[in-house]
Amino acid sequence: MIQHPNPVEDVVYRSVKIEAGSVRLSGQWDMPERSRSVVLFAHGSGSSRHSPRNQAVARTLQEAGAGTLLFDLLTQEEEVEDELSGHIRFNIPFLTERLIMATRWLRGQPEAKGLRIGYFGSSTGGAAALAAAAEEGEIVQAVVSRGGRPDLAGRALSHVLAPALLIVGEHDEAVLHLNKQAAAQLKCEHKLAIVPGATHLFEEAGALEEVARLASGWFQHHLEGVS
Repeated sequence: MIQHPNPVEDVVYRSVKIEAGSVRLSGQWDMPERSRSVVLFAHGSGSSRHSPRNQAVARTLQEAGAGTLLFDLLTQEEEVEDELSGHIRFNIPFLTERLIMATRWLRGQPEAKGLRIGYFGSSTGGAAALAAAAEEGEIVQAVVSRGGRPDLAGRALSHVLAPALLIVGEHDEAVLHLNKQAAAQLKCEHKLAIVPGATHLFEEAGALEEVARLASGWFQHHLEGVS
């Protein structure tokens, strides 16, 4: 697991409440000074804004100068319901709509004016990120999926405009197969990056660091214009 000093120098940290229809979602919006971009995180099955893997990746992005918004896709009541039934975490249209509402909330904040927007999705959040990018069009300028299920985005894949990076572990064979199928449906600029020796959760030594490096490079290039 990536180890980072806390806090990152020159990053403004703040907890937020995101208006999403009839509910308010808890989030953590962290912005380096002079940042020109912000990446919204869509977590995976049974996770939240507290996901240690997403937090580690977010810290790497902050160190590279990008802002991050980690938030709960579900309310506490919905999380309890999902723990019992498990049906919400695979409801991609529902998760997509929540991500879109969070994006529109963010764009309505004065501090976000002019920021370029990216998505980082993991597990089922990868499908939601791609589906939301398809719906939001040019508003979203880069997408990264970590161990995601982009296949669950279905027909939305062919409508994604944002450059998309799909990161999968070498030994996550079933998910790797599904990512290859999904990549074949993407018409946007895209890349499938396979992390050597890694399984689904990227728990192997150095695997998550490689995910963070790949994601940071993708966002730096497509959001910040760094080659």
